[in-house]
Amino acid sequence: MSINTDYSNIKWQENGKLKLLIIVGTRPEIIRLAAVINKCRKYFDCILAHTGQNYDYNLNGIFFHDLKLKDPDVYMNAVGDDLGETVGNIINCSYKLMNQIKPDALLILGDTNSCLSAISAKRLHIPIFHMEAGNRCKDECLPEETNRRIVDIISDVNLAYSEHARKYLHECGLPKERVYVTGSPMAEVLHNNLEQIKKSDILEKLNLKEKGYILLSAHREENIDTKKNFLSLFNAINKLVEKYDMPILYSCHPRSKKRLEESGFKLDSRVIQHEPLGFHDYNNLQMNAFAVVSDSGTLPEESSYFTSINRSFPAVCIRTSTERPEALDKGCFILAGIDEKSLLQAIDTAVEMNKDNDLGIPVPDYVEENVSTKVVKLIQSYTGVVNKMVWRK
Repeated sequence: MSINTDYSNIKWQENGKLKLLIIVGTRPEIIRLAAVINKCRKYFDCILAHTGQNYDYNLNGIFFHDLKLKDPDVYMNAVGDDLGETVGNIINCSYKLMNQIKPDALLILGDTNSCLSAISAKRLHIPIFHMEAGNRCKDECLPEETNRRIVDIISDVNLAYSEHARKYLHECGLPKERVYVTGSPMAEVLHNNLEQIKKSDILEKLNLKEKGYILLSAHREENIDTKKNFLSLFNAINKLVEKYDMPILYSCHPRSKKRLEESGFKLDSRVIQHEPLGFHDYNNLQMNAFAVVSDSGTLPEESSYFTSINRSFPAVCIRTSTERPEALDKGCFILAGIDEKSLLQAIDTAVEMNKDNDLGIPVPDYVEENVSTKVVKLIQSYTGVVNKMVWRK
């Protein structure tokens, strides 16, 4: 599929409102931005562009459907044959798009390659608003850590989730007027969809019983592409099945599935590999799981929210570092590492503590349900300020 650099058919509504461009590229961005996108469409003249970083329906389209989001106005098809080509395409496509439609501001979230579209906005003197700013795991092996530092520094207004993130940004030399704490947008998205999550019939479809299965999600490069970590993880999964004698439902990313097939690793027959699930189904599975074992960045936020509504689950993160230390501060999840022994111990601990009702405390910044309101008001407040103070417009 060739990249799209012709945007002559993309038009603003010309309704007199601020012209906001939002760029996404992956499933996590779509999920976390859902409430913000809908609110921005209400109060701004808004165009949503998708880089194509996740192009599979199960990694993309299903979430627009589940979250009642209008389809993107622009598909860039920017994914290349390798990282260098993909990053180059994202910068090239976003530059051409912004140069043509001339937005008043750009909104991005997170640390994916799609966020590098901020480089184009900076060169075109377009104010940049960056949600999830200031997250740091201090692990240079993670590609996201590089993206975070680049995007935080060049963004005009950084919208952080927590005081931890605000502190990191100030340590980087960013002044207070460029950093605001909005909280995480996940609680608002979960709250808005809670009834649909509860109504999901995914347990019945998969013949699973409440608290009778373990939910697994593992897709990160460091867990799947590194042989030692890959073997540690899946050896632990097989032992987990034996110990608890219950099925493990593995929400399996296409890349993870390919890696398993290529390796010839034999998973226990009770490990059910399933294509990535929709938003309502996956969160219903989390809410009803015996335990959730995941390397997802949203696990701490989801665990915090479900604890706040008395639907907590044992949450174990398959990583050695986290960019959400505030969730560790409150005991919302266990950071297990990737070593087989430590992972099994962490799961045992999480399960036993949950049985004893020895739970963490919801992170205040993770249970706010008006983040979209804050984001809209900050964009409206600071677009003109950035133009005047930075670009002398």
